Amino acid sequence: MIDLHTHTVFSDGVLIPAELARRAAMAGYRALCFTDHADASNMEHILRNVRRFVDEAGPFFEISLFAGVELTHVPPALMADFVQMARDAGAQIVVCHGETVVEPVAQGTNLAALEARVDVLAHPGLITVVEAKLAAEYGIALEITTRRGHSYANGHVAAMAKRCGARLVINNDAHAPGDLVSRELRQKVGLGAGLTGEEIAQAGQNAWAIVERCRGRR
Repeated sequence: MIDLHTHTVFSDGVLIPAELARRAAMAGYRALCFTDHADASNMEHILRNVRRFVDEAGPFFEISLFAGVELTHVPPALMADFVQMARDAGAQIVVCHGETVVEPVAQGTNLAALEARVDVLAHPGLITVVEAKLAAEYGIALEITTRRGHSYANGHVAAMAKRCGARLVINNDAHAPGDLVSRELRQKVGLGAGLTGEEIAQAGQNAWAIVERCRGRR
């Protein structure tokens, strides 16, 4: 298993990176990206420390580890600047906190994130056809999430992705140990969103493709 959306004590998670990595490995995950909530106030702090952990300690863990951020409640007009800021600060994977139906995310966030070429648009809520087509055109993954609340729109996201040819990934949006769900539960979440077994497997391959694309980022 692979997960591209997790949180540590550097934002609102409860585990330091080392413990999250260890617990994920023991839960059967082969790769994990730390993507703490970030804006201009904390981005450099997060990436300086998490990237140091990944680069220096990562090779000693039984799991491939990557450093990223989840741009969260960033004004759409600033999204492109923040994506570049994250890349410049060392983010290997950039996730955007999409227009989930359970938070007051600014309208236009999904579109701005796609136009700024993030790697993953997390829990994009009631994503539009235009946005899903743009995700397909740019090769940006749309997230099916196992997290309560954000998962309310999973069925819509899956349907729009299939309609428009966009890639999907399945992530936990983990904040605590119990959020690292089993392979069986991930499968059930995917099936519940309307995906077939083959499409769920493809979502995993899509996540690995993102990792391979991002390995070379400093």
